[in-house]
Amino acid sequence: MQEAFYQSESDQPHPGRARALIKAHPEVRQLMVRNPWTAVIAISIVVLQTAIACAMGALGFGYWSLSLLVAFCIGAFANHANYVIIHDATHNLIFRSPSWNKMVAVIADLPNLTPGAMGFRVYHLKHHSHQGDYEYDADLANHWEARLVGNKWYRKAIWLMLFPFFQVTRPPRLKAIKMWDRWFSINLACAIVYDIAIVYFFGWAGFLYLVFAFLFSIGLHPVGARWIQEHYTYDFDQETFSYYGPINRVALNMGYHNEHHDLPSIPWSNLPKLRAMAPEFYALFAG
Repeated sequence: MQEAFYQSESDQPHPGRARALIKAHPEVRQLMVRNPWTAVIAISIVVLQTAIACAMGALGFGYWSLSLLVAFCIGAFANHANYVIIHDATHNLIFRSPSWNKMVAVIADLPNLTPGAMGFRVYHLKHHSHQGDYEYDADLANHWEARLVGNKWYRKAIWLMLFPFFQVTRPPRLKAIKMWDRWFSINLACAIVYDIAIVYFFGWAGFLYLVFAFLFSIGLHPVGARWIQEHYTYDFDQETFSYYGPINRVALNMGYHNEHHDLPSIPWSNLPKLRAMAPEFYALFAG
């Protein structure tokens, strides 16, 4: 069983495959558009999550188990969809203006309770340009993290359940990134105001629902499992993996990860079309 990170000196596959794909199928350029309707989805999800928090606040702490169930069955999918929208906003795939994309990301981030959108924007772009480089790619687990979890299944389950807390320890190790700027401050201020408003109007029971939804959305949950699906390799000849199952319908096609890394200028709504236009580039990949 593998006891350390697999090391490879080969270049990441996506830039070369992107060039070959565009050469073979120049029509895929038609898919490189922006989708402003994504902003409507983001706002709708924020309204939905806030409304559910209101309902759970009215019920009170005595219904914490119902809150947990609703968070697992609805809230996790809702928050995860907004994570995908934050992801598209990071690539400026919603509006032409970077500032408008940042604002959508900040709004979509509200039900997550923590100011993660602008930090994600910084280190995620490094993930694309330096995929697999420990000093630049926050998708790689820390060395201490890997040693702590090891190969025990129950430790891996706990690790995934606590994934948000592990994830926040990774950016400090990265080189050449600047997290704090004006937009990070805006992200932080909006998160604080939203959190205070939730507690003030709906009480701590409403806040607890959003905590549950946040932890499930990127933790021990079917949508949280995509953090493993994307780049945790079991085939050393393949760095990135896609998922084509039904969860894509509520996960805004986040499973199409090879397709996204090949052409990150294509919005979530067009990723299935990319695979349909160039099936020979993806048919042989493990999923």
